[in-house]
Amino acid sequence: MIKRIKSSRLAMIIAALALVSALLVANARAAAPGIVTMTITAAGKKDTTPPVVTKDDVQLYLNKERTQIADLKHDGKLYLAVLIDDSLDSVIANQWNDLKAFFAAQPDTTYISVSYARNGTAMLVQDFTNNHELAARALRIPLGSGGAFTSPYLALLDLMKRWPASADRHSILLFSSGIDYFRGDFWTKPPDLDSAVSRAQKQNINVWTIYAPDAGHRGRGFFVASRAQSYLSELSDATGAESFYLGISQPVTLKPYFDELATHLSNQYLLTFKASGGAKGRFERVHIATELPYVEFLAPSQVFLPPAK
Repeated sequence: MIKRIKSSRLAMIIAALALVSALLVANARAAAPGIVTMTITAAGKKDTTPPVVTKDDVQLYLNKERTQIADLKHDGKLYLAVLIDDSLDSVIANQWNDLKAFFAAQPDTTYISVSYARNGTAMLVQDFTNNHELAARALRIPLGSGGAFTSPYLALLDLMKRWPASADRHSILLFSSGIDYFRGDFWTKPPDLDSAVSRAQKQNINVWTIYAPDAGHRGRGFFVASRAQSYLSELSDATGAESFYLGISQPVTLKPYFDELATHLSNQYLLTFKASGGAKGRFERVHIATELPYVEFLAPSQVFLPPAK
């Protein structure tokens, strides 16, 4: 009987040690840092051209805590998806010659696609190509009122869900009024805006936006149009990009916007660092700083820390 009791106790001790060991291994795996990549853009203050930035010039703060940067790479491939809201006033097509010139000025390392947002989806016309003339041929006049039942944010989600993952830079150039005709009520934030921001941050996609009025009568109101512009700004700011607009009327020319965007795209960096997202992964606030004079950075407001493997 005594031998049986001792054997039982020994078995319990062995089982307890095995459980503790398993928990320690699980905790170690959960705490193991993974590689996080984000795209940041150097911008010169007061219209100055930013200098080339090195890793030593950049400070990374994760939730206000200084975090070591593993690497900082300049240039490399860029995948730029142009998404045009099909509900826009057809007058916007007068700007396509300048957009084609913008395409032509991009380096061979820039791959461009063209899609149209309609009925909450992104209708692909031209897949990614570094034949910029081929991409330019995909531009057409928006449908106007014929494409009015759309949501630019649902179309963004649709486009991003079909975007293959890679370690390169990713940007979307969205032409839209910012008004959600599909699921919005014109008075509150579009229900899919936050989801679009979160997915863009998770996939490291910068969403640049250019405001243009649509063909709908409701979009002509100052209050509705101004709120819609603020949603486009929120989308761009949160994803490390910029929103371009001047009032709520049709811009005379978009060329200054294209020129500024070209400068931004040529001053982008892929920043990598190590961080743990725990068992399920999580979003964390991020801030990029530098002591370089007259230089600031466009960066997403938060990044996704992937789950530990």
